[in-house]
Parts: sequence; structure tokens; C-alpha cells
Amino acid sequence: MPLELQIIRACEFIRAGAQGRPNLEASRAVLRELAAACRRRGIDRALLDVRDLRPGDTRIFTPDDLASLVNTFHEIGFTSEQRLAVLYCEDPYHGVRMFAFIGSLRGWKVRAFESFEAALHWLGDAEDISEESQ
Repeated sequence: MPLELQIIRACEFIRAGAQGRPNLEASRAVLRELAAACRRRGIDRALLDVRDLRPGDTRIFTPDDLASLVNTFHEIGFTSEQRLAVLYCEDPYHGVRMFAFIGSLRGWKVRAFESFEAALHWLGDAEDISEESQ
């Protein structure tokens, strides 16, 4: 079965403010546009690729910021039928995994993966699997 997938790279939605720190509202606005484009095109599988983000001395987004970003998908109409895989290389502050966990707590199919292949396998799986995030 063919898989139609939207890949959203971090550089497409993470926006910096005047001091070079991420601007949450600007990032949410761009992410909202990208997620809405998926919905308009009928794409119900997305890969959020944050492998290019390199963690610094402090976390990029607070837990409240992450919850706000997760809510962006819900606000534009993503439901429990859609799947969102988050692909990462490093996660020393557990932000990526927390993003996926918050999404799962809210009833959405969100998982964090270190492996591109594992993420694609999960996105393409027609069955709802319940194994832990990779």
C-alpha cells in the first residue's frame, strides 16, 4: 500500500526572536500552516524531522512550550486517526520525547524515533501498534 507522507523539517517551523532564542508564537504559526496544508491535502501521516536541531546549554522549549506546540496540531483539526512521528538525533533534555508523550496523553498517535526507518515503518503500518517509542 502506498504511503503519502508530509515531512516537516525543524528549519521550516522553528523561528528565532530578536535575541536568537526560539520564538514560540512565530514557530506555532508556521507549524500551524504546515499542519493545515497536510489536512487540506488529505495527508494523515507526518514526519517532524528535528535532527538538525543541536541542543545548547539549556533546553530550547519548556514543557509548557512543548504542550503548546502539540496543541497546534489539534487546533487545525488533527485527530486520533492521524499519525505524527518525530525524528531526532539528540535529546539530552528529553524535549522530543516529552512532545511525543504529551501528544499521546491527549489521545493522539505521536511517537519519537531516533531511526528514520523505524519512523517510516510505524507511519506506514496500517495497524495501531502499542509498543514504546524508539
